[in-house]
Amino acid sequence: MNPRKQLWPLLALLFALMPLTGCLFRTHKVEQRKIADNLKQATRDDLVERINEEASKIRTLNATVDIAASSGGEKKGKVTDYTEIRGYILVRKPTDIRMIGLFPVVRNKAFDMVSNGQVFRVSIPPKNRFIVGRNDYIPPHPKQTLENLRPQHIFDALLLHEIDPQNEAAVLESSVDTSTDPKSKKQVEMPIYTITVVRREPDGKWFLSRKIVFTRDDLQPHRQIVYDRNGNVATDARYDNFKIYDNLMFPSLITIVRPQEEYTVQLGIVKVTLNTPLRDDQFELPQPPGSQLVRMDGSQPAAAAAATPPTR
Repeated sequence: MNPRKQLWPLLALLFALMPLTGCLFRTHKVEQRKIADNLKQATRDDLVERINEEASKIRTLNATVDIAASSGGEKKGKVTDYTEIRGYILVRKPTDIRMIGLFPVVRNKAFDMVSNGQVFRVSIPPKNRFIVGRNDYIPPHPKQTLENLRPQHIFDALLLHEIDPQNEAAVLESSVDTSTDPKSKKQVEMPIYTITVVRREPDGKWFLSRKIVFTRDDLQPHRQIVYDRNGNVATDARYDNFKIYDNLMFPSLITIVRPQEEYTVQLGIVKVTLNTPLRDDQFELPQPPGSQLVRMDGSQPAAAAAATPPTR
């Protein structure tokens, strides 16, 4: 007789007896998590249009911020939190950014950095260092975590940028994010929309560029994840406490995490002015006399680099 034909009656009998014995399985309760009420609906086209429309409304930004930073993590085996300092950020689309940090009380410069989208310049007066390099250059063995802070990292995270229909494609994902309610301390599920953007390189290859996450209670972009060309998370930015500045909604708290370099920068908006004219000289940063020049691309000798102004 076929062994399989003998086995099937035994299996049928076993499953028939399981509810009676109760020894082969057990049931348990699953906690029902509260989902926010009054959820808003949107399509892919709605959210892409919202991203592009909001991005087009902001051309310049002039902000006073409180900067809280920390460095370290799993690679270093420890995390160092730095004293909060006052800072200033200037942004002029499409590519210009300048960021200045001041020490508490004395208000001397802790750092001054500028980028035009292609190259960056960073002045660190306490260390008498002046760093110049390409935005796409990654140091092979970074030692000082916060010295890897680049103005372009802030620029990429600070504002949402338009989705280019010629070189980018966007898809929509509807899912749920779980967080802890600060009042009840219970877990709450918040439905979200995620716009995933893939970008085409000049050579025709496509890569994952970024993800923009909208919560469905207000349809505000509360998170943006930027990826490098290898699909690794380069920047994870979160946007909270949206307020109205110059008749535009803008987050008053921005947290920027760079997992590969292991540093976090939190920007608390003290004051911000949008769409006022900014001059070219506000984005110029000459090398301070007597400072040590450090090249971060290895392509030019230090003497030549010192005389080379940032291209625009």
